[in-house]
Amino acid sequence: MTPVATRTPAARSAASKSAKPKLDAVAAAAIEVARVAAEEEAGDFGVGEHLGVVADGERVVTHLFECTHPAYRTWRWAVTVVRASRARVATVNEVVLLPTADSHRAPAWVPWGDRILAGDVVPGMLLPTPDNDPRLEPGFTGGEQAADADPVEWSITRSVVAELGLGRERVLTSFGRDLAAERWLSGDAGADNQLSRQAPAECVSCGYLVRLQGGLGTMFGVCTNEFSPSDAHVVSMDHGCGGHSSVVAEERGVELPLPMFDTVTIDQSLFD
Repeated sequence: MTPVATRTPAARSAASKSAKPKLDAVAAAAIEVARVAAEEEAGDFGVGEHLGVVADGERVVTHLFECTHPAYRTWRWAVTVVRASRARVATVNEVVLLPTADSHRAPAWVPWGDRILAGDVVPGMLLPTPDNDPRLEPGFTGGEQAADADPVEWSITRSVVAELGLGRERVLTSFGRDLAAERWLSGDAGADNQLSRQAPAECVSCGYLVRLQGGLGTMFGVCTNEFSPSDAHVVSMDHGCGGHSSVVAEERGVELPLPMFDTVTIDQSLFD
């Protein structure tokens, strides 16, 4: 005799879970009940034709309706209805507007602190600086020691500190300077652009360049030529433009007319 294969209770449970739910006839027929619920939820968005029904579980089905709103053409109203055991009617459980594979969706939400970009600060907007910003470190202001120090010594110290650019609560770290240098060199302020490649010479030899102070001054300056596209902008020493100070216009003298010789009349005074 051939033995009959039997399944364990766990196997039977897994098979029952993977089996496709049976479509409940009463819930599937409740199209008008689902439409009324969708229209109440949709409002001005509108509800179009019935697109079908999907069995979600035992006595649980979802009716799909077209969304007629111009901005949601490919979206679908999904109305889930359920029928209680031994009940003769189905009731609405949930109404949602769902996208399809072809629908336009909003981009993934990104925290404000991560999505702000360079140049986003506009007049009237405040951009808080975090306390642990790696681009900044404490500067030298003197604090409580300023009142106790000798006035002359403190005056000298304060002038030196101000000249070095350290007399602030926070100053740039080396990390902050490196970030700025990399950003400027890779942008329009650097040499890798058409303006610099066609320039007659580099900014390092231009009389319109004013060097920055501090560590960045070895690599960058500010252009002061009003006719240059880089005017009032930070530029690298190997940057360049057509307004270089070495381009000097040729000086021309006053052009005199050709000499005129009178060969017709005679000056009588020459023979007196």
